[in-house]
Amino acid sequence: MNSFQGNLDKYASLAIQLGVNVQPGQTLVIFAPLISVDFVRRLVKQAYGVGAKHVYVEWFDDEITRLKYELAPHEALLEYPMWRAKGYEELAENDAAFLYVVANNPDLMNGIDPKRIQTASKTSNTALRELSAARLTNKVSWSIIAVPSPAWADKVFPSLPEEERVDALWNAIFQATRVDRDDPVQDWKEHSSSLDTKAKRLNERQYKALHYRADGTDITVSLPHEHIWVSAGNTNSNGISFIANLPTEEVFTSPLKKGVNGTVKSTKPLSYNGNLIENFSITFKEGRIIGFNAEKGEENLSSLIEFDEGSHYLGEVALVPHRSPISNTNLIFYNTLYDENASCHFAIGRAFPFCLNGGKEMSQQDLQHHGLNDSLTHVDFMMGSADMDIDGILENGEVEPLFRNGDWAF
Repeated sequence: MNSFQGNLDKYASLAIQLGVNVQPGQTLVIFAPLISVDFVRRLVKQAYGVGAKHVYVEWFDDEITRLKYELAPHEALLEYPMWRAKGYEELAENDAAFLYVVANNPDLMNGIDPKRIQTASKTSNTALRELSAARLTNKVSWSIIAVPSPAWADKVFPSLPEEERVDALWNAIFQATRVDRDDPVQDWKEHSSSLDTKAKRLNERQYKALHYRADGTDITVSLPHEHIWVSAGNTNSNGISFIANLPTEEVFTSPLKKGVNGTVKSTKPLSYNGNLIENFSITFKEGRIIGFNAEKGEENLSSLIEFDEGSHYLGEVALVPHRSPISNTNLIFYNTLYDENASCHFAIGRAFPFCLNGGKEMSQQDLQHHGLNDSLTHVDFMMGSADMDIDGILENGEVEPLFRNGDWAF
């Protein structure tokens, strides 16, 4: 077995054993693009190897997706097959695990009317709200991983000969996910423990607010009373651990909905619904977005912000050191799973109930009463940089350094 084939098997093992952490007798649902069929077969083999009862694969294809947006009548964008949504809900109720394999073409929807994309997204997000809630409350185990597609590789490595681009992206993925190391599972356990230490320190301090400063960014983000910082590992309702993002370098929590004030400037492109949004700034007052601009994709940024009422507010703040295996590649991946783990980031939209003490048991009304945002969407955007400073502000007004020059200050 050559090194590349060995890395593919290690990557599949990492996704199954540490990502979704499939248990004996459990059902696994894999969402994957057709381009990934060979790798998905490895995932299925690994899953049955650790005792999975069923493995169901839900296939999709970028070209077919685009054809629908181009050619389907408007009323088709208002309908979602509820038999499918109810099926996913039933699987979640029966403790299935969900693995998402992404291979995004960052420019897939170039030229498509953003309003058509927004309409279809609202329809599907509404239909799949229960499945989304099962993930956002950590009721079920779930994880996201990426595999290369030619279109994605072309975007990341335009200067390489075409025949070398996919392999180059595979190697970058192996490096970022630590798969190129001798024992990636053990390495990930050590990495997760390191992130846990950061989260523990933040939870002990219980900062009232964070103040971010960098070129184009000056913003203060208030945090809810009894907020919880979360690191790489999560635990589902049965007490089984899983890692939702492979890779991950973040420690995150949810902000106080109406406690965000100032302006934030993006530092990496945002790939949103098959379109790139670049070099944008967003201004907040009492939590709500009151202004924005973008050098590219401003109409798509507007579509994101106007998605629903909750998309005018933040749902996540994440701390990521500028120096990490992903950032050290010096690549822009044009893929949020990777770029968000090379940069501090915020997320527009729904907050995480598990980021509030007792939040997983609260109703949506109670969560909102405690200051957490609700929305049908949750979209991360990158705003960290090598010159970013972040201070933690305690309840008594005392200020402590959290980040200096883009990295942890403690």
